[in-house]
Amino acid sequence: MKERNVIAVVVTYNRLPLLQRCVASLRANAPGRIIVVDNGSTDGTGAWLDAQEGLHVIHQDNVGGSGGFYRGMDEARRLDAEWIWCMDDDVFPRPGCLGELLGCAAATDAAILAPRRLLDGQIYTNDFRGVDLTHPFASLYTGRLATTPPDGPTPIAGTAFEGPLIRRDVVERIGLPNKELFIFCDDTDYCLRAGRAGFKMMYVPTALMDKQPFFSEDDWATRNRKKKWKRFYQVRNATYLNHHYGRTWGVRCLRGFMGMAGYVLTALVTAPFSDAYTWGDIPRFWRAWRDGMAERLGKMPLPDDRPAHRTDKHEQTPS
Repeated sequence: MKERNVIAVVVTYNRLPLLQRCVASLRANAPGRIIVVDNGSTDGTGAWLDAQEGLHVIHQDNVGGSGGFYRGMDEARRLDAEWIWCMDDDVFPRPGCLGELLGCAAATDAAILAPRRLLDGQIYTNDFRGVDLTHPFASLYTGRLATTPPDGPTPIAGTAFEGPLIRRDVVERIGLPNKELFIFCDDTDYCLRAGRAGFKMMYVPTALMDKQPFFSEDDWATRNRKKKWKRFYQVRNATYLNHHYGRTWGVRCLRGFMGMAGYVLTALVTAPFSDAYTWGDIPRFWRAWRDGMAERLGKMPLPDDRPAHRTDKHEQTPS
């Protein structure tokens, strides 16, 4: 029986086999509608989507994960969804996942519910119970569930866009994801906004979702070379979050700088011996930090050695 008040939103780019598995998993959970936002794929994804029955397909240019969720969630709201179930194409809800999320929502009145992700059968979570906006030398994220995964429903302060079920009134009150982030930190930003608005968020360990592993056979240099372009977004957007939401001068100005400095130091030390980072990456990290401090967002100019196509959850290469 379909959960007609639930609309699933999937954002995809150039990963047709994963998308096919994701859509099949969603159909087994029977949401009322499935929206797939194709961010300009060039691997046959568009043609496959257009041949499918029962999918609501949106084709657009590659505007990053945040732009994909912005468009898909806006469409779900327009279609009168009471609940919006968001995910990338590299997660696969197990049968009953949606039912567990809805059951917890009914029992706890939570407005955002996050499933438990499994990577090769092992618990994988980057959900967190709180944020530190006052101490610059501490992490933004506190009470990470990865250290002690709970056995029962647990209040959280944030999750990733890897299967959260979001109630309609959250979108109506705080709006859509910040599409100008392009990729990385858009989910944290959304959860910060939801928490500030007073919405309750819960982690639901009985709602299971498998996650595709990446880079498991790569050495350090290969892995970091593939992921490098994403690091520039990470530095800029993390700096933006701390500058925008920080409650002290130290968080607003120092925390992002320290994150940037870590990557600059890595480039300085490894550039002579590895092709993972180059000397040219150092001014790029500096520029990313300055853009974050100035809250200048949007698509970033990237080096010519970026990967040709998406390779992990956040690896949506700009066109």
